[in-house]
Amino acid sequence: MKDFAGKIAVVTGGGTGMGRELVRQLVAEGCNVATCDISADAMAETRRLCEADKLPQGLCITTHIADVSVEDQVLRFRDEIEQQHATDRIHLLFNNAGIGGGGSLFTNSREQWERTFNICWGGVYFGVRTFLPMLMKADEAHIVNTSSVNGFWASVGMLRSHTAYSAAKFAVKGFTEALINDLRLNAPHIKCSVVMPGHIGTSIMSNSRKVQSGTDSDRLTDSEVALMRTRLGMAGMDTANMSDEQLQALAAEQARSFREDAPTSAAAAAKIILDGVKAERWRILVGDDAHRLDERVRQSPEKAYDLDFYQSFAAEVGWRLG
Repeated sequence: MKDFAGKIAVVTGGGTGMGRELVRQLVAEGCNVATCDISADAMAETRRLCEADKLPQGLCITTHIADVSVEDQVLRFRDEIEQQHATDRIHLLFNNAGIGGGGSLFTNSREQWERTFNICWGGVYFGVRTFLPMLMKADEAHIVNTSSVNGFWASVGMLRSHTAYSAAKFAVKGFTEALINDLRLNAPHIKCSVVMPGHIGTSIMSNSRKVQSGTDSDRLTDSEVALMRTRLGMAGMDTANMSDEQLQALAAEQARSFREDAPTSAAAAAKIILDGVKAERWRILVGDDAHRLDERVRQSPEKAYDLDFYQSFAAEVGWRLG
């Protein structure tokens, strides 16, 4: 698929970050897009930005509310697309929606853990299951599943558990790799790619805790403040004299820095992904840090979870220790 003009794309998690940028860039190339998110406000902003970019004439851009971890909502999303786009086929499926959180089997609740896993993995599985018949009816099609560097390296540092997200992203990577031959045997006109981004400038930190806590507030809950205090103490920071308000300010700064000081912007990431689809690459690493980490893990898999491995890599690419 060398260009997207006149095609129909489905993008999950299109309300912010890479999903929003995928929508904007697909639209700019003349692609019809249906996108979903759990936030009506985020969907409205994505549509406003597309319209501000001056939509190409005659495109159909629709926004939908759906939680990709709930199959009935994904099925409703599909039915709305069939009705509003007046079609029984699509050409591109971007299973992009994801959240973090629920990293520990010990310090997080089962509900938090499974919320992350069910969105990051279940959303991909339900997306492929639901839209495969529509992809089958297209003359050419491409499935793009977003994994992460945490799909080949299950860590964000030695002082923070990261099991739910990593388990889900490993599942996405393995599933997509297995799809390569499954599609070749049964639907050779459909290609697939697994996307593995490094640190991308998005709001996933703040969005994830909002989804997990069920609130739109940017402020941490009391339990989140207590957990942050404990984690910083484990990292060697003296938090005894820090007030809760100081910890709130620190959390806000961390979220801002993750979004604004990242080595790769969401827009740059979206372009890398779309260029990878056009080149029919099944494995799309996003960001220099992703390429370097992939190389290091392959070189020294037995050392990948040693403290020295993380510290030296973090220093090399500018990741913060923690």
